[in-house]
Parts: sequence; structure tokens; C-alpha cells
Amino acid sequence: MFTGLVEEVGRIQQISRSGEAMVLGIAGSVVLGDLKIGDSVSVNGVCLTATQVGTKDFKVDVMPETFRNSNLKELNSGSRVNLERAMAANNRFGGHIVQGHVDGTGTIRRVTSDQNAIVYEVAPTDQAIFKYILLKGSITLDGISLTVAQRTGDTFAVSIIPHTLSETALQAKREGDTVNIECDILGKYVEQLLNYGRLAATEETEKAPMSLDYLAKHGFA
Repeated sequence: MFTGLVEEVGRIQQISRSGEAMVLGIAGSVVLGDLKIGDSVSVNGVCLTATQVGTKDFKVDVMPETFRNSNLKELNSGSRVNLERAMAANNRFGGHIVQGHVDGTGTIRRVTSDQNAIVYEVAPTDQAIFKYILLKGSITLDGISLTVAQRTGDTFAVSIIPHTLSETALQAKREGDTVNIECDILGKYVEQLLNYGRLAATEETEKAPMSLDYLAKHGFA
């Protein structure tokens, strides 16, 4: 689990591709402090596993499912990526609950200034995830914990302070670029539980024998 507070911006050193599978070699410094083989690390908001760890870089595998559903496939040698190690239990929880399980990508429609802030307007590629995006709710873009400042018919916007911009790879993003989107996990669990309850109720109705007792129990007699 992550917090969405980016620890540093790393650089892609090398990329090995085989179809939709990739191995990324990433240069970093802060995240290498206690990173071990098998540890989880967020790369542009995608939870990946360190398979090799050196003194100045580390490697991760990207499987086809991740390749297809994130913007990691657009990376090139030299690309800047946001990095965060998994949250330690004894640290402050400064962002929000981030799993690193990307829901999809979005396209930056517009970048504007609002006094001391920069506003990014994003259109999700898959509009189905829009139902999880709440005004003033939490959202993760390329691994950065942010707050939804605006919500329109098919886009949403986040307002970013200069410090966050200067400390993340988002500063290099322009209109037309893509970002990884992870919606707040709470809404997804609520939806799943509600749907499960409806399904269970439907199955109970279909299986239960029709009787006066059944009708009385459900308010029909």
C-alpha cells in the first residue's frame, strides 16, 4: 500500500520488451535506501516488484495486463517517473490509501494557472471509471495523491501547488499526454458490497418457495 506522496523522480535507464511484457531498469537514489528484492515500489502509480536492486538503480517486471492498462508502455529511455516505496507502518499517513492498482489512463485536456496553483484537466479514457471520481474526493495521477477540484460531464480537474509540481514528473506533462488514474478505493468497495447485497437478495427470492410465511416476511401479507 502507498500514500501517493512521491519520494523522488527516477529515470528510465533501459527497457527490454517482449510483446506486451517489459523489464524496466530505473535509476534512483532515495527509494534505494532500504529497497530489497521482492519489495513493492510505485512507478508512476503502478505497483511493481523489485526484481534486481543495485546501488544506483533497480529493475522491475511489467506484465501484459499492466502494459495494456497503464501508460508504462509509453516510456522511453530517459523518461522521468514518480517513485514511492510501500508505506511503512510507523510513518505518518500524509496522502490517502493508494494500492498501485491503476483503474485506467486519462488524457490531459488542458493545463492552466490559477494564481499560485496549476490546474490539470483530465479526460478518462474509459468513462466507466468516472462514477468513482467525486468532487473534493481523493484521486491518484501517476502515483500522486491529489484532490478533485472540478468535475464536468466527461472531465475532472486537479489543482496542484508549485512544490508538488517541482517534486514530481508531472511537471514534464503537457496537453495531450496521458496519466495513470487510480480512483479512491472506498467507492469501489461500497459498490461491490451493494451489488453483492442485491445479488444475494435476488438469489434468495428466486430460491425461496412461495408461501404465506414468505409473503408475510417480505411485507406482502
